[in-house]
Amino acid sequence: MNRIEKRFAALRASGRKALIPYITAGDPAPQYTVALMHALVRGGADLIELGVPFSDPMADGPVIQLACERALAHGTGLWDILDMVAAFRRDDAHTPVVLMGYLNPIEMRGVEAFAERAREVGVDGVLIVDLALEEAQDYLPALRKRGLDCIFLLAPTSPEARITKVAHAASGYLYYVSLKGVTGAAHLDAASVRAKLDAIRRHSDLPIAVGFGIRDAASAQAIGRIADGVVVGSALVSEIERLQQQPERLAPTLQTRLQELRQALDAGHG
Repeated sequence: MNRIEKRFAALRASGRKALIPYITAGDPAPQYTVALMHALVRGGADLIELGVPFSDPMADGPVIQLACERALAHGTGLWDILDMVAAFRRDDAHTPVVLMGYLNPIEMRGVEAFAERAREVGVDGVLIVDLALEEAQDYLPALRKRGLDCIFLLAPTSPEARITKVAHAASGYLYYVSLKGVTGAAHLDAASVRAKLDAIRRHSDLPIAVGFGIRDAASAQAIGRIADGVVVGSALVSEIERLQQQPERLAPTLQTRLQELRQALDAGHG
């Protein structure tokens, strides 16, 4: 089993749900990213989704778009981010790391070179937002050959036939987008999420993590009751934006926010 499988298996055995924070690598500046990753782990993160900044992040709301702009202004590139993962791995050999981003940066380097370097530094999975399943056949073999999970998105509008195809191709976990919209939106409907997760589980035994609408302890707790994991991104990136001129406060603030979410998630499930 790889790190993602081991982590979800351990969570399942202990009756807990995965807390998966997202931050954009290089935001507010590259020298802080590794320390923020460690702070997230101290706060209770089970997996980390590390965003690869891109100039046209079509699925992301304004908070993460601005984070990408800040990271790119510092010249943060894909190979720099892989170096960050390597630095993180020097002190943390266990927490799974998933790179979340868009296809263009990988295309620039070549999927084979990217997959090999990602394996070397300790990346566990890749979520390429704009890689359609129908266009993934050149990418999946390169990732699978290196033991990298390919994580796909499912949405409220995904029909049953597409759920079946995605479930067959995916590994690691499935990422369910909880609403029709971009990251950071506020209209989360737990009842509709539950109905869709039930439909997805008829086609896959993979864990399902839910994101795009989880903003606070209450929403994390509500989704934690029905999903295998919750993804929190914009709420954390907003804190980074707020404190970008006070970098000494970034790590302790993110750690505290994660601790609050972890406590709510555990209390809700218990």
